[in-house]
Amino acid sequence: MQIRWMRLITPIFVVAVAIVRGASAEEALRVQEPIPSAVPADVNVRTASIWSEGTRMAAKIYSSKASAGKLPTIIMAYGWGGTMARFQAEAAGFAQAGYLVVMFDYRGWGESDSRVILTAREPADRPNERFTAEVVELREIVDPLAEAEDLSNAIHWVQAEPQSDTSRIGLWGTSFGGGIAAYVAGYDHRVKALHAQVAPLDLRALDAVGYQDGTKRARGELGYPKPGLVVVSGLRGAPITEHFLRYSPAQVLGLAPECAIQIVLAGKEELFDTRPVIAAYDSFAGSKKNLVIIPDVGHYDLYSKVRDQARQLSLAWFDKYLS
Repeated sequence: MQIRWMRLITPIFVVAVAIVRGASAEEALRVQEPIPSAVPADVNVRTASIWSEGTRMAAKIYSSKASAGKLPTIIMAYGWGGTMARFQAEAAGFAQAGYLVVMFDYRGWGESDSRVILTAREPADRPNERFTAEVVELREIVDPLAEAEDLSNAIHWVQAEPQSDTSRIGLWGTSFGGGIAAYVAGYDHRVKALHAQVAPLDLRALDAVGYQDGTKRARGELGYPKPGLVVVSGLRGAPITEHFLRYSPAQVLGLAPECAIQIVLAGKEELFDTRPVIAAYDSFAGSKKNLVIIPDVGHYDLYSKVRDQARQLSLAWFDKYLS
């Protein structure tokens, strides 16, 4: 069944995902802060390490204590500057419903280690391909290609997880992370179901800056942003703009017509123009798709007043295509 609200919001053209008109920078920062939540007594949580391009990512694995055998699996991806700490309630709820849930922090965020770059050239003498060097960490920056690689490696990791039924893998993504999840689902056909909420799928506003920054970085004239810079409407983490040039979830999602995709949008979305998202949905050739537009709510309302509704929509979708 497809649920659609046909009134389109006035287009708001933005830099990347968020030049906010209507939500303050303080509000954007506030919604990224972790919400403490106790783990329900019937849910088991364990820690794990996922390696992405040689860097350790911190992960938490949720499951119901009553579960037995191999479980359908949900891997979670978060928005611009987000970490797993904020979405423990969703993970616990999925676990209580019978899923194995994998949460992780992208490289350079939350509890995960950072990518590093050399501050000088390698020494000529490198016995056994080893040497001592000074490095700079790449921490709290927004790099869509790196985050897509991290999510892909989480899928690789779960293939050897004894509790996971690897024939039933779903991705849950919110905001910028919903685009990351859609991008990965397009290339990785092991993903059987996708729920992407308030997710921009077409980000071309950074192209001009990306060409300039890419040239400067390639010539050694531009370094990487400092950790946690707030340069996009209160959102933590400066973008690596040239990496947005090769990032188009709207185009890539069409490579996986067998994936069951659900897209949930806010009727009063203030961070991005929803029309390219709806166009990508309409052009998706697969038969298993659903678009939900929740009227009279903004982007951040999916983390507050309609959070339960969004959670139930995602659970119903996964129950339909993963259970």
